[in-house]
Amino acid sequence: MRRRVVVTGMGCVTPLGVELETVWGRLLRGESGVGYITLFDAANFPSKIAAEVRDWDLSETGENPEDWQYQGRHTHFAVGAAKKAVAHSGLDVSRLDPTRFGVYLGSGEGQQDFHRFTQMMVAGLSGGEGFDLARFTRKGLETLHPLAELEQEPNMPAGHVASLFNAQGPNVNCLTACAASSQAIGEAVEIIRRGEADVMLSGGTHTMIHPFGVTGFNLLTAISTRNDEPTRASRPFDRLRDGFVLGEGAGMVVLEALESAQARGAAIHGEIIGYGSTADAFRITDTHPEGRGAISCMKMAIHDAGIAPTDIHYINAHGTSTTVNDKVETLASKKVFGDYAPKLPMSSTKSMMGHLIAAAGATELIICLLAIRDNVLPPTINYEEPDPECDLDYVPNQARQARCDVTLSNSFGFGGQNISLIAKRFTG
Repeated sequence: MRRRVVVTGMGCVTPLGVELETVWGRLLRGESGVGYITLFDAANFPSKIAAEVRDWDLSETGENPEDWQYQGRHTHFAVGAAKKAVAHSGLDVSRLDPTRFGVYLGSGEGQQDFHRFTQMMVAGLSGGEGFDLARFTRKGLETLHPLAELEQEPNMPAGHVASLFNAQGPNVNCLTACAASSQAIGEAVEIIRRGEADVMLSGGTHTMIHPFGVTGFNLLTAISTRNDEPTRASRPFDRLRDGFVLGEGAGMVVLEALESAQARGAAIHGEIIGYGSTADAFRITDTHPEGRGAISCMKMAIHDAGIAPTDIHYINAHGTSTTVNDKVETLASKKVFGDYAPKLPMSSTKSMMGHLIAAAGATELIICLLAIRDNVLPPTINYEEPDPECDLDYVPNQARQARCDVTLSNSFGFGGQNISLIAKRFTG
């Protein structure tokens, strides 16, 4: 028999705050973390807005920021969220068998050094006779730092987190775009189920709020250009939606085998009972128009959980606020849940904290666990004009008291990756 897996710790660093209760309170009040970009001068970009993590650094977690000067912004977020999650779990890592304690993250690439790259390009073009690779290379050797370059690798946050806690067990990073941290959690659950570890620290971290990231999404016409109303720009399922809003941050959970958590008397915040993972096998930047990957993913998670579709009380939707995603996710939900779909509340918290890309799924699973704890469903804000193609219950604009024992969280990524996670209230 496979082992049961429970959540004993949660931690996050988000545009809405870095403490669980602060983030949860702001979500329930329908507050937005979206504003004008301050991390670089975005005045000439089509999209000038994002959901940034503001007024926070690693000193708040007891780390000296100087010791992390060559690590990227996403690694800082990972360290902060991981330390919060482990503290919340009450784990005494010195008493764990380190070979039974692992890390599985869904983390994005390192922060892109646009300033130094620009200096290198200027040097390469300064001769006036086209691009000079030798001058470009010399400037790079003069200005780039080897440790900073090493930190570009997506696996580095997982390595740093493992070192912090002496986690010598499985150490993995996956980067499946917007599905990454949900996939990391699902795979970490499977590692514990199979008996390969007793404790896994899992989640994700990412920032793409830099000139390369914003340029790429602008070229894809995927992000909102509602620059005159930043807090109203992310509007999932609304007829006037025009794209998602970039966010950044990290979300981490401590996953434990049930017997491990019970042996140390840990507080249990929920149980992960279902995991589904599929691919659209379609276009890289488009969801399949009939939602085939999303449908099979949700069905797989429900089957894995051993429950009926009607046992689910709330869906935290992928809900990006793009025209295609919201329409197809609605269609897929109807296919999976049938007559129950209109009665099943689903909301997109990306309407408030933006899209944390690789870190989105883990953060949204934490939101599901808090919804289970309090029997409160967070809203989809900025839902003002109904879309005939998006006609389900999106918990519009105000949080709702409702029974919430079982949740489903969806994450669908560029490349066609689809992940669904099902969590339930722990009842013994």
